[in-house]
Amino acid sequence: MPSDDLQSPTSEMVLLTPSGENAPKITSATPAEKEREGSAESNTSRVAMKKQLGLLEGVAIILGIIFGSGIFVSPKGVIREVEAVGTSLIIWVLCGLLSMIGALCYAELGTAIPKSGGDYAYIYEAYGSLPAFLYLWDAMMIFVPTTNAIMGLTFASYVLQPFFNDGCEIPKIALQLLAAVTICFLTYLNSYYMKITTKMQNVIMFTKIAALVLIIIVGSVYMLMGNMENFQQPFENSETDPGKLSVAFYSGIFSYAGWNYLNFMTEELRDPYRNLPRAIYISLPLVTGIYVLANMAYLAVLSAPEMIASNAIAVTFGNKIMGSFAHIIPIMVAISALGALSVHIMTSSRMCFVGARNGHMPSILSHISVKSYTPLPSLAFLCLLSIIMLVVSDVYVLITYSSIVESFFIMLSVSAVLYFRYKRPNMERPIKASSLQFETFA
Repeated sequence: MPSDDLQSPTSEMVLLTPSGENAPKITSATPAEKEREGSAESNTSRVAMKKQLGLLEGVAIILGIIFGSGIFVSPKGVIREVEAVGTSLIIWVLCGLLSMIGALCYAELGTAIPKSGGDYAYIYEAYGSLPAFLYLWDAMMIFVPTTNAIMGLTFASYVLQPFFNDGCEIPKIALQLLAAVTICFLTYLNSYYMKITTKMQNVIMFTKIAALVLIIIVGSVYMLMGNMENFQQPFENSETDPGKLSVAFYSGIFSYAGWNYLNFMTEELRDPYRNLPRAIYISLPLVTGIYVLANMAYLAVLSAPEMIASNAIAVTFGNKIMGSFAHIIPIMVAISALGALSVHIMTSSRMCFVGARNGHMPSILSHISVKSYTPLPSLAFLCLLSIIMLVVSDVYVLITYSSIVESFFIMLSVSAVLYFRYKRPNMERPIKASSLQFETFA
């Protein structure tokens, strides 16, 4: 471990409860000293997670989870429903604006309630134990492990695809085994090597952006060469049915999912009052701009029928226009899925840890490693559940059900902003989403 970490006075690997039960004595320090040193101590001598995430790591976490595999496949879901280029691009812009509004609400909540756990912590503070309990168990048992399994399978499919050409189908057992190994490996890294994991996220973040920038540049060059046929009548035959527009909107929102995940790790963020809103203000406009430009590139090269017929938009895009360099796209998609999976494992384990600390999960899940200051039991628990999800034959059914519930709880979290404005008008708010005035930039 790096020399600046606190050294355990006992064994190298000791698990302690947040209450400090059976814990070695730790010398008390002032809050200012603890902030400067990045100590894992607390003023009650309990072991807590270390503040080791700065602004760059915060941006990397948000971009790492948003830039998963969604943008490389989900544009098909939007264009299939709206059937018009112009309407499709409007949907992507509106999804970005809605995500930004949601992120601002979460920034207010995250700085007013600087606790890890994200939605769980805010629902618990606003509405009490029962709604928080229901959210936590839905998250831990369904959509968190399901999402991990899907990301693992996505990574595995893109890694194995080059070895199964000529229409050969990848064996299901191969996908499952590689996905399981990947989930276990990333869980291990997040358990013992947080600094390596966060540095890896920084590298993967730039790799993901590079993949999308490559698509944008190739598409832009294609358009500058005069290939603008697909944009000549952008709203022709556009769908106006509210049901189909809603489905298209949901497909777009799916690609933006993850903007709230930094809030799960507020306790590990250095100077959260400044870095949390700054990370949001940097990340969300960047994501929206890149997504809109990437979709313009897709739509310039591929017609609407070609996009609808494709099962992997980015791969079809590369095969049509990049020639011998088309193999770069599957590699970059695999890296994107790997990075998103690592971030999701890291952040979701904190929500499990906070729930156990409040008595809503088994107490063993509230233990922290003295050596690495990570919620080791929570990480192992979610790893096991994710591997179990790999054997489910149709995980897409679970995704559909869990996404509906997850959306409901996100709206419940956002409603907590209004609830606190009414019930706790004097509550300290370093940022107010409505005024858009950040004291953090003063």
